[in-house]
Amino acid sequence: MTQRGPAEFTPPPECPVFEPSWEEFADPFAFINKIRPIAEKTGICKVRPPPDWQPPFACDVDRLHFTPRIQRLNELEAQTRVKLNFLDQIAKFWELQGCTLKIPHVERKILDLYQLNRLVAEEGGFDLVCRERRWTKIAMTMGFAPGKAVGSHLRAHYERVLYPYHLFHSGTNLLVSLTYKCIRSIYHTLCINRCHYINKCIRMFVLEREVPIQVKQEPVEIKEINPEPEKCKSRYKKNIPLPPVDLYVCLVCGKGNDEDRLLLCDGCDDSYHTFCLIPPLSDVPKGDWRCPKCLAQECSKPQEAFGFEQACRDYSLKSFGEMADSFKSDYFNMPVHMVPTELVEKEFWRLVGTIEEDVTVEYGADIASKEFGSGFPIKGGKFKVAPHDEKYLQCGWNLNNMAMMTPSVLTHITADICGMTLPWLYVGMCFSSFCWHIEDHWSYSINYLHWGEPKTWYGAPGFAAEQLEAVMKKLAPELFESQPDLLHQLVTIMNPNTLMAHGVPIYRTNQCAGEFVITFPRSYHSGFNQGFNFAEAVNFCTVDWMPLGRQCVDHYRLLHRYCVFSHDEMVCNMAMKAGSLDVVLASAVQKDMRVMIKEERELRDKVRKMGVVQCELFEYDLLADDERQCVKCRTTCYLSALTCPCRPGVQVCLHHAHDLCSCPVSNYTLNYRFTLDDLYPMMNAVQQRAESYDEWAARVTEVMEAKLDKKRNVTVFRALLGESDEKSFPENDLLRQLRLVTQDAEKCSSVAQRLLNGKRQTRYRTGGGNSPNQLTVEEMRSFVRQLYNLPCSLTQAPLLKDLLNSIEDFQQHSEKLLSDEVSADSVSEIESLLEEGSQFDVFLPELPLLRERLEQTRWLTGVQQAEDLVSNPCGLSLDSMRRLIDRGVGLTPHPSTERTMARLQELLTISEEMEEKAQALLKARPPESLETLSSMLTQIDGVPAYLPNCLLLQDTVNRAKEWLQEAEDLQVGGQTLVLSSLSDMVLRAHAIPVRLEPLDQLEVLVSEVQAWKESAAKTFLIKNSPFTLFEVLCPRWEVGSSLKKKMRKVKGECVSSGKKKLVKLDSMSDVERALSDSKDSASAMFTLAEVRLKEQESLCSLRAANESKLLPTADCAALRVCVCQKPPMGAMLQCELCRDAFHSVCVRGPSDPLDPEAWLCPLCLRSTKPSLDKIQTLLSSLQRIRVRLPEGDALRYMIERAGSWQRRAREVIDSYDHSLTSQDCRRASPTLSHRTTGAALYPSPGSVSFMHTQNCIYVPGLSSELEELMVEGLLLQVSLPETQQLYRLLLSGPPTTNTSHTEHRDAITSAEKKAKRRMNREETEIRDRGIKPKSKKQRMGTEKRRERKEASVSASDVSQSEDSEEDMTQCPAENCLQPEGEEVYWVQCDCCNRWFHMICVGVSAELAAKEDYMCVTCSTTNAGRRK
Repeated sequence: MTQRGPAEFTPPPECPVFEPSWEEFADPFAFINKIRPIAEKTGICKVRPPPDWQPPFACDVDRLHFTPRIQRLNELEAQTRVKLNFLDQIAKFWELQGCTLKIPHVERKILDLYQLNRLVAEEGGFDLVCRERRWTKIAMTMGFAPGKAVGSHLRAHYERVLYPYHLFHSGTNLLVSLTYKCIRSIYHTLCINRCHYINKCIRMFVLEREVPIQVKQEPVEIKEINPEPEKCKSRYKKNIPLPPVDLYVCLVCGKGNDEDRLLLCDGCDDSYHTFCLIPPLSDVPKGDWRCPKCLAQECSKPQEAFGFEQACRDYSLKSFGEMADSFKSDYFNMPVHMVPTELVEKEFWRLVGTIEEDVTVEYGADIASKEFGSGFPIKGGKFKVAPHDEKYLQCGWNLNNMAMMTPSVLTHITADICGMTLPWLYVGMCFSSFCWHIEDHWSYSINYLHWGEPKTWYGAPGFAAEQLEAVMKKLAPELFESQPDLLHQLVTIMNPNTLMAHGVPIYRTNQCAGEFVITFPRSYHSGFNQGFNFAEAVNFCTVDWMPLGRQCVDHYRLLHRYCVFSHDEMVCNMAMKAGSLDVVLASAVQKDMRVMIKEERELRDKVRKMGVVQCELFEYDLLADDERQCVKCRTTCYLSALTCPCRPGVQVCLHHAHDLCSCPVSNYTLNYRFTLDDLYPMMNAVQQRAESYDEWAARVTEVMEAKLDKKRNVTVFRALLGESDEKSFPENDLLRQLRLVTQDAEKCSSVAQRLLNGKRQTRYRTGGGNSPNQLTVEEMRSFVRQLYNLPCSLTQAPLLKDLLNSIEDFQQHSEKLLSDEVSADSVSEIESLLEEGSQFDVFLPELPLLRERLEQTRWLTGVQQAEDLVSNPCGLSLDSMRRLIDRGVGLTPHPSTERTMARLQELLTISEEMEEKAQALLKARPPESLETLSSMLTQIDGVPAYLPNCLLLQDTVNRAKEWLQEAEDLQVGGQTLVLSSLSDMVLRAHAIPVRLEPLDQLEVLVSEVQAWKESAAKTFLIKNSPFTLFEVLCPRWEVGSSLKKKMRKVKGECVSSGKKKLVKLDSMSDVERALSDSKDSASAMFTLAEVRLKEQESLCSLRAANESKLLPTADCAALRVCVCQKPPMGAMLQCELCRDAFHSVCVRGPSDPLDPEAWLCPLCLRSTKPSLDKIQTLLSSLQRIRVRLPEGDALRYMIERAGSWQRRAREVIDSYDHSLTSQDCRRASPTLSHRTTGAALYPSPGSVSFMHTQNCIYVPGLSSELEELMVEGLLLQVSLPETQQLYRLLLSGPPTTNTSHTEHRDAITSAEKKAKRRMNREETEIRDRGIKPKSKKQRMGTEKRRERKEASVSASDVSQSEDSEEDMTQCPAENCLQPEGEEVYWVQCDCCNRWFHMICVGVSAELAAKEDYMCVTCSTTNAGRRK
């Protein structure tokens, strides 16, 4: 740590700034009197004229030449100058001894020798500091860090630089008191022994340097020996023989030996040994050297008074501005207009407080405006004023006019005083300053900145003037010792922060161009310029200054300071013009004259008693001021003075009668300007002028000072104001006070009336806020006191006091309520208090507190309701807690709310923590165990809150337990698992975020099943097959569904929308669902058996329909065949299963058309039809997995069905083997056995010819048993050798007779006719009437399904299927009535599925909707079977 530098400057508070209106600005003295009570408290103030007030700059710039003052900034500050003076003395001391002072550095900082010297002196001196080892303390006081041996460095520097100077000033070295004559006398008259004794004593002193030895001079007269004038003045003694009288000896030891160490003084030629000096010199000085005697003479010369030097150069305004701008821009390294004022201010006070930096500036101050012209225009001046600027010639704010205006006392001074009655000009530059001072005669001053950069001002109020002087004398006493009137020289400044630290009130302001700064009487002020500017200033005095002016003259007398003008002369001049004086000024003059006459009478009596008898009338006003000054105190004499013939032209005032001369008092002459008898009439004349005003002022004083019941009404005050206006009394303090009191009384009356009417007015208020003009209760209480303290009485005062009592009662009630605990029962009481308080037109601090208490109460009520389990069974939710806490945060703190808030915060924290833990457990990957989640639930049980995640956690635990129980039941039961249940459990387990131990085993089972399904799919499914594995393995439920849907669509278009709709058939997904829901394999097999029956029925109908399309009677152009749904054309292929025709170009035909192999269409060829061995292997692998699935049940059913079919097929094949010969003969007739390959089938006129390209089984020639057997074999998705054998057998056709053939042909012919008749009738009915049967949902039990299966298998003729298809469009009743109309109602037989007209079979719509219907044929057949 290094030495602490000066602290950064802190700007003092701002002084008042006034912005007068045009009306106020019209009379400057009235405005100044108005603002004086405020502004004189700060000493200075700033006035901004109205914006339009812009006087022209009238100074003659070309003629303005001036020589500025040179200001070295660090010499301005008082404490810095003391340091510099001390360093000058030290430097001079060492220079006179032939050494050059080099200020040492400590810790890379220049050592403050002045502070070091002062601290050592305060600690008791060098010897005491060394003895008690206080150097470390001094180092820390100077700002150095401890522990760096700085104390030893300070001691060395002090001992080397300051200690010799201290010894010199203290006189310890003896040499200052010993003259050359005394030393020579001692040397020649004393004996040798005595000389040895003296030398010994001196040497002891030199070595010890402790106690000074006083050598008594003996009155021995000896003859003085004068040295020869030719003696050579040399620093060292020459080795030439000299006479005894010319022998040079050391004046300390009296010896002449050691001539090489003998020094010769360059001032007096005395000789001294270097080792005899105190302190001794180690080396011979290289420069001029002075002995202690000469050193004392040089250092004792009085120091010249400090003052500013004049610059050597003469500047014009332009050249000075260029220099000033260049200096500022170079110093701050930026354009002048961009330098902040705060930066300049801080830099200025830094520079004036440092001794390390020496910055010099110039200031053009005190330039006489009389010579170069004022900045304001004046009458008769050389500046030509424009017509619109002529108003500024007579303006009171024109500084040329202000000092000599009528309200100014200075108008009664006959002489022109430059700078006081005539303005002075000031041209400033950056850092140029004006030091602390007060105006001459403690007058006012006003400064106007015409243009340029701002001027920074600092001021202290007049009452703090003596305090400021005392502080500066205390901090820099050395300066005031040599210059008692230092503060009147305008050469000393002191940091405002330093003054403020000692209790002096300081204020500041920045005066910008176009602004006035006014200083008040005895207000110290100082400042500096921010840059190049031009200002003008002048003094003025008002009536209130009169007493201060006389005090200032007395103060000047004590300081022996000259007066700028004679105060007594000015007063007498005003008294001689009593008739024209302003009444207020006359009253002030009368009071001042009374003091003046009393003092003059006492002084003349004193002089007369001294013995002065000669008197003479003398007109001192004819002399210049410097010719009538008191020779002692420099006061300007006017009323009287003493003179003596011995000193012509010299006089003294009567206060210093003893200081004139040494002549007898009787020789003195008393010169007087007026006799006392002349002065009294002058005072009486002034008094008479002031009597009318005094009488009015006395009445005003009387009513203003009235007490209690003697107070007068405000109307009396208004009358006094009217009298002052009538008699044109000038503005003064008393009148202003009267006016203020009257205005205050009227305002108080208005406010009191408003407060009294406040209860009625507040009823109509809509806002809840307080009016910005409302009084507080304390202000109202103070206002009531103010009403009673007014000099006048008001009728509203007692009424307002009663209102105040009511308000205080309200406050007491409110305070009692607010001191109680917050309770929900206090809501109504708080609301009533709020209603009562709102009626008072007063700001009540209890109202916001009551509103806060009401909010607190309502909040607590809300918390209680939220926690009430009756109204809120779920408990507090997190959002509710957050909302309550957010509302509670805005409430004013209270113990009740704080406790509830803390409880809610704690509950919210715990709840959030539990929610986070629960969420973390639910989202944990891998999932946590059930035990972990259960332990978490035990912690949650005690939290009284609604926690969604915790509830979800509880639900998760419950689901996990249920799942585990289900898994345990599956394992314990020993039943075969169903894939749907297994998959469902796995899916549910995946949805439960808990680690479930059996899940892995179940997933393994599911994966094995999936692997099995994939293997089965590879085995059965054709590449890019549209069918699923289940659809391939399961019987074909959807066979013929498309035809039925198409038929229903045609019929449905003719049925009214209001009728009952057909029941939708079940789909394959329902079959798969039924298999999945089956409890055992038996039920699954039964379900598949039902599907098989449906498959056979549907396929039978489909085959008949497809066969009928290809009959010769059909119109081929209208047919839709093949996958492309186009008419048959060209080469066609016929599917052996569905019997539909396909274009050979649309599908892939058999590889060898002549190969006897059944060809199936793409819709019927559903799988690869693997061998039975592969299928049985798949079933075995599934049985090992021990999981049931629909595909597995379908596969098992397929194997069983294939086995059953194989047995039946072998029986048929075996029966065919017994008649191979007859069958071969029949196979040779292709016309009867099969369709010829490549022959056209049934061509008809207008039809398109097409032909089959492969051999097909001739269906009409087969029995129903053989057809069913062949169809079932083709339906099986298994490759069996019996299938191919049976097909080849049927392809060749069964053995039959001609009769059977003829019957068969007749049957075909009959079937063709019946199909043709059916198609024609269907088209007619669809076109003409639109027929749709009423559908009824099929309800069939297990027994009925079995019966239908038997009936379907035992059918003996294919025509039955055809009839079944025909019955869908024709009523098969024996006696059909053929009903006609827009709506025809149908009913379906639940056994044969044929449709009947309801009217033909005698069934009503209600009966058909409620019960199953069975036709007559089916009823007869079922009855016979039951028998």
